[in-house]
Amino acid sequence: MSGGDLSRRGLIGGAALLTLAGAAGAQTVAGEEVVPLWPGRIPGAPGKTIPRKIEERSKTAGFTDRWVTGVDVPALVVKRPARPNGAAVLLVPGGGYGFLAYDNEGIEQARWLNALGVTCFILLYRLPGEGWSERRLVPLQDAQRAMRVIRSRADSFGVDAKRIAVIGFSAGGHLAGSLATRHGERVYAPVDAADTLSARPDLAGLIYPVISMDAAITHKGSRDNLLGATPSAEEVAAASVEKRVTAETPPVFLVHAGDDGAVPIANSLSMYAALLAAKRAAEMHVFDEGGHGFGVRLAKTVPTAAWPTLFATYAARKGVFPG
Repeated sequence: MSGGDLSRRGLIGGAALLTLAGAAGAQTVAGEEVVPLWPGRIPGAPGKTIPRKIEERSKTAGFTDRWVTGVDVPALVVKRPARPNGAAVLLVPGGGYGFLAYDNEGIEQARWLNALGVTCFILLYRLPGEGWSERRLVPLQDAQRAMRVIRSRADSFGVDAKRIAVIGFSAGGHLAGSLATRHGERVYAPVDAADTLSARPDLAGLIYPVISMDAAITHKGSRDNLLGATPSAEEVAAASVEKRVTAETPPVFLVHAGDDGAVPIANSLSMYAALLAAKRAAEMHVFDEGGHGFGVRLAKTVPTAAWPTLFATYAARKGVFPG
């Protein structure tokens, strides 16, 4: 399928991809530019319908906080800035590998990045517990394919193929970290010319991330959803990001709050230690307040609210964002 066909299919399919089921009945999100990742049969397809569900969780007037499940067609939602500068970010929402926090860790992140001139791609990745085969590889398949699709169409997206970062949140941080450390691992059979391109991000931002699958420090829900209830020792080790750092791991930016009650800060600490041991570029910011899932909604008086500025500064220093 050509790039033009992908774009047309994406725009036509956008409403179906983001159908809302709420108290007022079915609605659609209009005006989204959506690019499906796979041109044909999706790897590990379960052979049954996976119903799409979008749940509005916001209790605050003026804010949307949609949780997406039933990702039957993995895709990129493209958010273009008014004045693009060539930099791009693949945004990976979290949700414990059980849902996608689409607004808090997707739409709102794209908003501040677009204001900086950065083109954003929100990754709607498959959830491993929804019937796909090889569940432990399903999210990484989508993340690798997403980077390759972006690179293959860099000119049409108006981005530099050598300036593409990934930012992941919570379990999305685990996926972004897995992409940063396992980008060269073959996890699916190539489907077209895009799969000849590198899936390596040029920089990875891991925000309150799940890193390790070690039962002592992991987020149990993320581990269970990704690996199942009784993973082998080999599966645990393979999915623990801190054990996968190599000389090919790109620069990594880490943010965590000490009072995170969902994902222990030991996850980020273990990743930072692994990066230092491997002599890889890394920067870590630890804050005493912020909890988990703070996104960019924190009041400016909360120290953790500084993280987007810190990330942008780091990305500029590493040559991904303009200086």
